[in-house]
Parts: sequence; C-alpha cells; structure tokens
Amino acid sequence: MSVTLADVARATGLSASTVSRALSDPDKVNAKTRERIRKAAREMGYVPNPAARTLTSGSNDVIGLIVPDIANPFFPPIIKAVQARATVKGKTVLIADVDEHPADEIQRAQVMRKRVDGLIVVSPRTPEERLQELMALEPVVFVNRQVPTAASVIIDNADGMREAVEHLAALGHPKICYLNGPRRSWSNSQRQRAVQQACADQGVELVEFGPFEPQIQAGVRAADLVSASKITAVIAYDDMIALGLMARLNERGIRIGPDISVIGIDDSPMSGMAYPTLTSIHVPGSEAGAAAVDMVLELAAGSEAATTRHVQLETRLIVRGSTSPAPARAE
Repeated sequence: MSVTLADVARATGLSASTVSRALSDPDKVNAKTRERIRKAAREMGYVPNPAARTLTSGSNDVIGLIVPDIANPFFPPIIKAVQARATVKGKTVLIADVDEHPADEIQRAQVMRKRVDGLIVVSPRTPEERLQELMALEPVVFVNRQVPTAASVIIDNADGMREAVEHLAALGHPKICYLNGPRRSWSNSQRQRAVQQACADQGVELVEFGPFEPQIQAGVRAADLVSASKITAVIAYDDMIALGLMARLNERGIRIGPDISVIGIDDSPMSGMAYPTLTSIHVPGSEAGAAAVDMVLELAAGSEAATTRHVQLETRLIVRGSTSPAPARAE
C-alpha cells in the first residue's frame, strides 16, 4: 500500500497542510521543519501524486522553458539554473528548442502553455509586432529581452562593452571592429549601441561587419573581412563567433594577441579552454535563470506586482590571453 501525505503528517506529528507546503513549496516552511518532513518522507517511501495535486490545486507543477538554440554555449547555464531553482521550488521544467527559427517560437509556446503553469522565454526571436501573442500566454517571463509591458529579466550589456572598449583603448588600439550578431537579436541591438557609445566616448574608430549567426563558422567567414581591413582589435557578438575568428586567423599565420586582439561575449566554458584563452564579457546567465523562475512562480501565484517587473543584471569583462598591446603596425 502506498504511503500518503496523511501518513507522513502522522509520523511527524505535523498538519497535512504543513507537510504539503514543505514538499511542494519549501520556501514557505522553515529549514529545520522542512528537513524533518523530507527525511520522514524519504524513509517512508512517500512518492507525490502529480495527478492528485493537479486536481486539488489546479497546478501542473511544471514550468515551460523556450530557448533559441540549446547547443549555443550562452543557453546551458541559464537552462541549468532554471532547472536547479525549479527543483528547489518543487517544480519540473519542460524545455523546447526552436533551433533559431523565429516562426516556431509562438507555436511552441502555445502548445507548451497547455501543459505548464507558466512560461520562461529566453532571448525570444519573435518580431516586435507579434510579441503580444507571446504575452497573451501569461504567466510569461522574458529573459534577455526587454518587453516594457511584461515581466523581464534583462542583461545589461553597457558596462561590459564599456570595459571591453576601455581595455582595448588602453592597450593602444586606435580602431576596433564589432562583429554583429543576427538582425533579429535584441541582444545584438543592445551590444551594438553600447559599443558605438563606448567607442565615441574613448575617441576610438569603430568598424562593423555582419550580421553573423552565433556559430563558429560565422567567425571563420568574418576572419577574412577582418584580415583584409588591417584591424588590430575585434569584439565579437559572442564567444562562438570569436572562437571561429581566432581559428581562421591562426590558420593564416596571424597571431592572436600579438598581432590582433579578440574579445568575445558570454564567458562560456570554451573561452577558458581556447589557445590563447579568450578575453570575454561575462554574462550572468545563471543569475538570470534563477530570477526568471522566481518571477514566473510569483506570476502563477497571482502576484500583480510581478506582472511588469524588470530585473536588471550587469555584465563585466574577464581579461585573458587573447588581448595584447596594439602592434607597431597599427594605423
């Protein structure tokens, strides 16, 4: 015979409602009591009944997470953080990857919303004129895209970009190239504006190429443009493009660091494994994922205050081996 919630309550001498909160919404129960209940539940072999919980509470205890490309190193830290935070909250995460196809985003969200209590949409590619269709699937939280009338976790690129330009200017680079990301990317528009402003502030000439897809092959293609322009410093839209750029330039006998400085964005694990190691702008993906879970659960619980709330997270430069003083041939 299976162990019930009431059995755990009797064993611990606590009310069924306290036991239920400890197992389904642990933050509402103090740590000592919560651990006591969890220990008893484990020892007794208690297994929650999701169907029964859905019938009594109207909740599926599932959060939907939509990302543009699960293979892009920018997204796994966010995914892991969402899963970890959801687990703490007693929730499960259902993930959808739209493979950089904006047209699939709304359709996936509409299907998923029928099975989840709320949606987290990361770096949505949906055009501005159709965002209302995503917002209608409330509760929904947007990550890495500011939607003025919706709950958002925003990653502010300004500080990281300013630090990157200041770093290159201090190394004596008179001209900086920015490799743009996809046209549909909100992040790219923010990064582009930030690098333009920072270069103007530092009196540094800016050259732009792109747009490029966030892929290593795109960086390989960009390398020929960079090499032909005699630029000595590059900031790429993301680490993937930067790593492709470095690989191609190395093939052509151009040394990363001594001959040309390269900066990526994301501070992905690959940035520390490249040779030379890649200077990169750290993006707080883990913090963004955890904040998004808290926000979507507040919305699902009926919090009016969270409806248009914005959480803003900062970026910062991590200096490694791919940036060096400008070579003497710099113009």
